[in-house]
Amino acid sequence: MRPHIRRRRSISARWSVRTAFLAAILFVLSGLGHRFERIETPEFLWLLAIVAALALLALLLAVKGFTSVWRRGDLGFPSAFWGMVIALIVLAPFATTLYQALMLPRIYDVSTDIADPPELFATGQRTDRMNPVVNDKESRGLQSSAYPQVTGRRYDGSPDRILTAVNTVVANNGWTIIQQKGEPGVDEEILLEVVARTWLLGFTSDVVIRLSDEGETTYVDMRSVSRYGIHDLGENADRITAFMTALDSEVQGAQPEEETTQPDQ
Repeated sequence: MRPHIRRRRSISARWSVRTAFLAAILFVLSGLGHRFERIETPEFLWLLAIVAALALLALLLAVKGFTSVWRRGDLGFPSAFWGMVIALIVLAPFATTLYQALMLPRIYDVSTDIADPPELFATGQRTDRMNPVVNDKESRGLQSSAYPQVTGRRYDGSPDRILTAVNTVVANNGWTIIQQKGEPGVDEEILLEVVARTWLLGFTSDVVIRLSDEGETTYVDMRSVSRYGIHDLGENADRITAFMTALDSEVQGAQPEEETTQPDQ
């Protein structure tokens, strides 16, 4: 009678799926903690680094598990398979981030006016741990080349009407108004500082919207500065472009309709 040979279970495969699950759970919990402001951004970035390391480890263990299954006939193919799948899902956002970091300029401060960007004026919003706010000529040059679509807007109408449209778009985006400097009809320049957060993970940027009274028209500039990270991955340029597009629609929709009938002769 031929003796029964017991196949051993691959330890690498088993630990692959366990490590992948740990990476996924840590990713979700830390992301929720940061989104709801229970975890500060610097600590969250360290957690993301740990998540990426765990996911890479799970992927390597899965490969080793597959090797054991193939060469020695060990048990554990399902564990290695799901460990690889979960690890790849967790690593997908990191791969996208890496691609954006390589393809886009390494800047975190974007403005429609690269010569005289609107000034962040609200006190107490930024700390020493955050990115410094400087008008760097090199970064402005990189912005001009990479994001030519980031431009200001000139609208027919007084600053008070345009400010109403600006406030509406800010509210629609769910941003928080911190402070307003200047008043329509009194000051030639009005600054509105708000805090904007990304919709998924809640990364924060300080935004300044400037309205310049030109008489019959009002010119709107905008600046968006990431609080953390030397690379904004194009987020600030996208934010400004989307805001200006929404403001175009809001201003156009708020214009009074022209009379369609002619006055009596």
